[in-house]
Amino acid sequence: MKYDIAVTAGDGIGPEVTDEAVKVLNRIGERFGHVFRYDRKLVGGAAIDSTGNPLPDETVDACKRSDATLFGAVGGPAWDGLRGELRPEQAILRLRKELGLYANLRPAIVFEELSDASPLKYELLEEGLDILIVRELTGGIYFGPKGTAEIENGRTKDGILSACIDEGNMRPADGRAAYDTEFYTESEIRRIGVTAFAMARKRRNKVVSVDKSNVLETSRLWREIMESLHEEYPDVKLEHMYADNAAMQLIRDPNQFDVIVTSNMFGDILSDEASQITGSIGMLPSASLGDGNFGLYEPIHGSAPDIAGKDLANPIASILSAAMLLRYSLSLADEANAAEAAVSKFLKKGFRTPDICADWSVRVGTREAGDLIADFI
Repeated sequence: MKYDIAVTAGDGIGPEVTDEAVKVLNRIGERFGHVFRYDRKLVGGAAIDSTGNPLPDETVDACKRSDATLFGAVGGPAWDGLRGELRPEQAILRLRKELGLYANLRPAIVFEELSDASPLKYELLEEGLDILIVRELTGGIYFGPKGTAEIENGRTKDGILSACIDEGNMRPADGRAAYDTEFYTESEIRRIGVTAFAMARKRRNKVVSVDKSNVLETSRLWREIMESLHEEYPDVKLEHMYADNAAMQLIRDPNQFDVIVTSNMFGDILSDEASQITGSIGMLPSASLGDGNFGLYEPIHGSAPDIAGKDLANPIASILSAAMLLRYSLSLADEANAAEAAVSKFLKKGFRTPDICADWSVRVGTREAGDLIADFI
């Protein structure tokens, strides 16, 4: 079979780890008789430098033509001075929106061989750890109305900010003000809830919905919709948890979780916390899915410009993202299993990249790690 994959490697260590994921995909192709055709396009800071746009139309079109997209990472100090809408990070936000990718799946799994790399006590991990965070991806505070304005004599010309001042019956001090607005519709909440309950049915039949319904109207709607959905999935246990408590419980007793479903910002924060429980953010992949089979796959880590070009980055998250691509977009379960098994064999034989290296392990760089994992397929 032939498959078309758009590759948007981005900035920093993005190209390095993406190259290793492609290396593993090519080995999968050799072993299973597939041909993967890659269309490499600019994104993020690299695209800004070349075109002045963090997400050129050519890149969006290539992704839409492909069977799936493999994404690296974007951003770095070279572009920190740009306005918000021109920053490299806008590329991934806009790309998710353009492609209709509303469900972000972020598994947090502790490999037995890496239990010593986790900051948690061994007693909390001796039964293993396997959590799936389902994060809503195209709504919430990241996409709601936002802006900045000047306040003079307690008033402003900005309509939204003026309404907030009037509703709060306040007279703010003069100066600059800024706002970001959390916004969710019933349909947005419902579709991410359906994804979470469906995933739970394939796992351990438990969903924890995370919100802040004690203070946020959007969270009150979120909880109401999750409760109504639960009637359609009576075999799945549903619990509710405030976001701050969920952050604490992930450290105190992570094994109480199976599937966590939450909003865009809470999911962003909690998935990064979960990544540290596993031992390294360099271990965690993600899949961004919409309706149908198309998806965008990326490691959850950033561009790490401080180690870019030094052969120090851990490519495992990118390689496991490629395995998710095989499973969810191409329906190649055996091939996905083979890639994941190769990562496990790599770890069992004691090979480690610098971020997960212990005194007794064999330290390898980015390229050698990719070579070894490909060889183990």
